[in-house]
This record gives sequence, structure tokens and C-alpha cells, in this order.
Amino acid sequence: MKERVHVSRGAFVASAAAATAITSFPAFVRAAETRKLSFGYDQPHDTIYGFTGDTFGGKLRDLSNGTLILEQYPGAQLGQEPEMAQKVRSGDMDICINSTANSAAISPQAGVFSLEYLYPNEETCVKSVLDPAVNDTYKKMIRETVTGAFSLGLMTWGLRDMYAKFEIHNINDVKGKKVRVQATKTEDAFMTAYGAVPVHMPFGQVYTSLQTGVVQIAENSSDVYLKNKHYEVAPVLSLTGHEANNYNILVSMKTWNSFNKDQQKWIVEAFNYTQPLGPRKAVGNNHTANDTLRKLGIKVVDNVDKGGFISIARPVIEQQAKELGPYAEQLLKQVRALER
Repeated sequence: MKERVHVSRGAFVASAAAATAITSFPAFVRAAETRKLSFGYDQPHDTIYGFTGDTFGGKLRDLSNGTLILEQYPGAQLGQEPEMAQKVRSGDMDICINSTANSAAISPQAGVFSLEYLYPNEETCVKSVLDPAVNDTYKKMIRETVTGAFSLGLMTWGLRDMYAKFEIHNINDVKGKKVRVQATKTEDAFMTAYGAVPVHMPFGQVYTSLQTGVVQIAENSSDVYLKNKHYEVAPVLSLTGHEANNYNILVSMKTWNSFNKDQQKWIVEAFNYTQPLGPRKAVGNNHTANDTLRKLGIKVVDNVDKGGFISIARPVIEQQAKELGPYAEQLLKQVRALER
């Protein structure tokens, strides 16, 4: 009997020790629990935004051993870009992709990348978003001018082109025409200087507005034009290459402050891995889109006379950068230095 009692007591001690371990275990488990992060953007998944989400999310999953997972919400499921930026700031979303033009709604100096004919070619555009000094200045600007969110850095779709129901060969073809613009006054200034009529609207309204004539011209990267089927209502793409289609990844400060040091490091490392992969793929996607559009019977005007646009844009660039503020002026200088 005594032996049985002794064994039972041993089992009880072991059980008690196990119970104590289980009681203290959740504190350890919490650090390793899977956490899902909302990641929103306004384009289809089969665009460079989806590539960014897949690459960033995949690397983050690997670095965190599966404990940080991006849940992607493409196609404006969580709102258009200006709305998502506000949700990230309030902590109602974790992370979003925002074009720099739409980020101008929360930090007006981000409109510097909407200075038209800022880039002489798409290669300089790619170089600028991958340049460490340009990224440092941009990220500092967002941190100092925006509450509730910060930027991990810059990426790009390449350059934007105009599309309509008619061909655009030179500046005279846009005079008096209603052109859809994004959430930055920079685009207003350039379109007005060209003699066009800027019309602000969210991206999600562009298709219907072209269809009904609310606007006569829209503009975006060729791949955006293709993937969103805007060619159905505006079957002529004119390669004006007038503006960068840059974007950045915004992170909620509320989310960031809830991470431990390792998790913060993984987020930054995952972005640093993704950043150099996207821009050149995006430019390639635009070239492929142009070929696809031609095969679909879409008219692609590739001999646009840009001289009239550029001559008018040149003084507007200087004026707008100065009006936007010191960060915009600094970024303009840094981008121009890359052309040398």
C-alpha cells in the first residue's frame, strides 16, 4: 500500500509540475502565435501590387517562421487609396499600398513624384525609387508630416500614359479636354498649364466616367489600363510617359508599436528584399501590356510629340516643387542628380 501511495504522490508531483508549466506556457506561446496582418491595395491581384504583396508576404512568412502572415485585400476591397491611408493611420488597417500621388492627401509634399516630365525615361524612374538617399528623404518626410503611419519606402509601376477614345499626338490634342487626376494638386497645375480641365475622382470611378463622358482622358500605366479593362471604354493608348507611377507601403503606427523588436526587423527586412524586385518587373509588365493591347486591336500611339508638353512643364516643375515645400525641393534635386 505504501508503495502505491508513494507512486501516486510522485504522479501527483509530476502532474502538478506539468500544470505549473502549462500555466506559464501561454506567455511563451503568445510570442509565437500566428498573427494575420491586413494588407490592402486598389488594383487586381495579377498586377505589380499583387506581386508586391506576394513577395513581401512570402518573405515575411519565412523570416517569422510563419508567425506573421499578410492577408491581402486587392481590388479596393478595403477602400480606395486615400481611404485606406486614413484607415492605416487610425489603426483600422495594418498595411496598405498607396501611390505617392494619393499619399499627397495625407502628406502634400509626396506630390513631388507627380511632377510631370520629372523623369526623362523609365530607367531614371526605376533608379530613383531604388536610390537609398531618395528613400531616406521620402521616409523622413512621411514620418515628420503624417501622424499614425510611416512609409517603408518607394517602388514604381514605371511611367504613366494617357488614354481616351481619340489619339493624342501632341499638346493640342488635350486642350479643353476633361482629364481625370489623382489626389494631388500637382496634377491640377500641369493639366491646367496644358490647357486641359482636371477632374478629381477615385480610381474606381474612372471606367464609368470614361464611358459616360464625365472625363475624356485618363492616364495610368499600360498594365493598369489593360488589367482594369479601361481599353473597353477608351480604346486608344497614347504613350505620353508624362508622369511617374510611384507608390509606397504605409504601415500603421498602432500596428508597428504592437510588434516586438524581432517582428519590426522582419517587416523591414521583408520590404528590403521586395523593393528591388518590383520596379523592373513592373516596367516589363508595361511593355508586355502594350504588346497585348496591340494584339487586342487597341490603337497604341507611340510617336507622341512630347516637346510641347515638356516646354510647358519645365517651369511648372520648379514652381510646384517650391510650393510643395522643402522636402519636395530636396527630392527634386536628388532625382535630378541621378540623371547625370
